[in-house]
Amino acid sequence: MTAEARCQADELRTLFLFEHLSDEQLAMLCVNGQVESYEPGPLCVEGEPATCFYVLIEGELAMSKLSGGQDIETNRTSQRGVYCGAWSAFTAEQHQTYTTSVHVTRPSRFFVMDAPAFGQFMKDQFPMAVHLLDGLAVGTERTRRIIDNREKLLALGQLSAGLTHQLNNPAAASVRAAAELRVRIAGMRQKMLMLADGTVTPEALRGLVRLQEQIADQVAKSASQHMSAMESADNEDAVGEWLEDHGIDDAWDLAPTFVEGGIDVDWLERISATTDELGASTSLEKAIRWLNYTIDGELLLNQISEASKRISALVADAKQYSQMDRAPFQVADIHDGLRSTLTMFADRLGKDSGKSGRPILVVKEIDKSLPQIPCYPGDLNQVWTNIIENAIAAMRDEGGTLTIRTSRDGEKMVRVEICDTGPGIPEDVRERIFEPFFTTKPVGEGTGLGLDLAWKIVVRKHHGDLRVESVPGDTRFIVLLPLEMPPAVDVALRSDGDTADDQEKSQKN
Repeated sequence: MTAEARCQADELRTLFLFEHLSDEQLAMLCVNGQVESYEPGPLCVEGEPATCFYVLIEGELAMSKLSGGQDIETNRTSQRGVYCGAWSAFTAEQHQTYTTSVHVTRPSRFFVMDAPAFGQFMKDQFPMAVHLLDGLAVGTERTRRIIDNREKLLALGQLSAGLTHQLNNPAAASVRAAAELRVRIAGMRQKMLMLADGTVTPEALRGLVRLQEQIADQVAKSASQHMSAMESADNEDAVGEWLEDHGIDDAWDLAPTFVEGGIDVDWLERISATTDELGASTSLEKAIRWLNYTIDGELLLNQISEASKRISALVADAKQYSQMDRAPFQVADIHDGLRSTLTMFADRLGKDSGKSGRPILVVKEIDKSLPQIPCYPGDLNQVWTNIIENAIAAMRDEGGTLTIRTSRDGEKMVRVEICDTGPGIPEDVRERIFEPFFTTKPVGEGTGLGLDLAWKIVVRKHHGDLRVESVPGDTRFIVLLPLEMPPAVDVALRSDGDTADDQEKSQKN
């Protein structure tokens, strides 16, 4: 940078930005600013404090935005009067940063003003315009925040309803199993009284109790074993025939319970041998009836245990999704967030999920070798929620497949793809889907802030990238997240574009 002679009002008047200013206003600019020459190189860097306002007099500049960890050029111009830098210094926002990076591409001259001086000039000379622009910015931001919070609450409400539905099923199963277990235990007590009516010796009773414990262990083992429908039917036939051959009443009613508990013909032979050893006081009929109650009770305990595990898993996923017991910023596995988010949508996915009766199926193509990344997991869960919500909406009429795919993207980025087989996004719509308040949903169904919020979280907060590719039958939202946060994270926006000072200010207000 090379400072030149004091700027001339006549030269400033030749720039379209200043051509309608009065002589007095141009003189004020020259008093508070200067003309400087720059060699090719950076003029201002996105994310750094906005200290100066620049207007191009001659030369060329290129503007760029950070995306996916790289600077993507958005504009290159040599038009005289183009401005950049702290152009919004007159607004009420404090601690402003450069919103784009600007590089000088060939020797250039700029009119330069310090941000405070430019801001004060605008307030003094154009007070009404400043009030209007500031009010517009504040009003738009306030509206965005209100609707953004409403969208979060609506999404949370929908997910809570789905979670309640999912919790209700295992909870109801536990209640039913507990009621059935109470009946079985009462029946077992009656059978015990019949066995202990004086005709069964204490030694025989002890033998039956040992046999009962062995049966209980077998039922517990059977919970982890799965038979095909064909195998189950064959075993029921074999057990039913054995019971019938040994004179057991209702043999075919007892057979399914024995088979479900893992008791086959070999086990029945062991039971028969045990009763023979115990003597005539213990009939096979009484032993079979008593053990049937034992098996029934153990199977019901298995149901209660599985239902309880399901409830615990759902609660754990809900905690993972909400991140309510964790630090906002941490090193985390993105797969945990994706899994917990899918759990929240479980009632809208699967074989009965499609509006027309056609299912919305889930396919996961997960790269388990991906390392944990530094991130805001709770915010990323909001990203997954908003994208998956749109994918489900696109497929709700005809059904389809939701694909979650993770992989590396080069050496520095993690790639997450959320794909659906819906009708696709038309090109004219695709260009606007990340704009705030833009929505294709009917009035009252969408606020148009879901993808805008997702973009801010991914791009501004995580220094990543969010893009979409779409053709009919294949729409892909691609999220790129850095494996390591760049140094600029120190000045990264903390929440929806707020700095730490902004958050403190809002709390005080």
